Amino acid sequence: MSWGVIGTWRMALEGIMEAEKLLKDGKSSLDAIEVAVKMVEDCPEYRSVGYGGLPNRDCEIELDAAFMDGDTFSIGAVGSIKDFKNPISIARKLMDERYNIFLVGQGAERYAHTMGFQRTNMLTDYSKEEWKKKKSEIKLDKLKAYDGHDTVGIVGLDRNGKMAVATSTSGLFMKRSGRIGDSPLSGSGFYADSEIGAASATGVGEDIMKGCISYEIVRLMEEGLHPQEAAEKAVNKLNQKLISKRGEAKDISVVCMNNKGEWGVATNINKFSFVVATEAEEPTVYIASFSDGKTTYVKATQEWIDTHTE
Repeated sequence: MSWGVIGTWRMALEGIMEAEKLLKDGKSSLDAIEVAVKMVEDCPEYRSVGYGGLPNRDCEIELDAAFMDGDTFSIGAVGSIKDFKNPISIARKLMDERYNIFLVGQGAERYAHTMGFQRTNMLTDYSKEEWKKKKSEIKLDKLKAYDGHDTVGIVGLDRNGKMAVATSTSGLFMKRSGRIGDSPLSGSGFYADSEIGAASATGVGEDIMKGCISYEIVRLMEEGLHPQEAAEKAVNKLNQKLISKRGEAKDISVVCMNNKGEWGVATNINKFSFVVATEAEEPTVYIASFSDGKTTYVKATQEWIDTHTE
């Protein structure tokens, strides 16, 4: 059976290269995408996920992560967890639970400590400096703009037909303490069904969660749409609805794959990078753009890859 993996943003490249090796060797999609996400979480250069992530208003790193097994529908998620390495692994561990599968804040931290996960300071000197710079530029009570909100979302299909999806993020830069976006919310930031396919979203969670877009993409694939058609239809519909009801739509980008290894991507922004690897294609970075309701994409040049971390 064919295998495949697709992830959001250029930052997924190194992780997907490792996931490719595991999937080629017949390893589980769960193991492959956990490795991929952990590589992003551990790299301080990727400043919207994990170690060195973007701080909240109180200069704290609060992390959200989620994991879903498409065979069993098992889900694990954490929100606003602080001072723990690799929240994606904590989310995966929570998939073993029958109840209490989504933990936040101190509850998530107590669980992680009980289960032996590594406690560590996730705030880097760079993160602190960026926080100080932003604080001096903008009065917090008038903060409306954001700088950085990129979620790593990885969808995987293994040779046994198991599909899985995982997400991890530090959320909006300068967010309010306790804020949680779409990333750990089933159906919004992620969804997987091995009989159909899986999807993950990235962008502004407050808009993405209004459309349950990851579930919608999988539903459309179940109706027979190719992943590319499903992704574009779902993003365009939500984008138009938000504009008609609220006057604007913030960033929405998605990646998806069906259980045949066919993949799709859609966005409503000018530049969204993503990474794909399948039996027929080595790990490749693409750059997608949006115009007139259509998503198009081109392969990124090596020069672009070398000079970008988003």
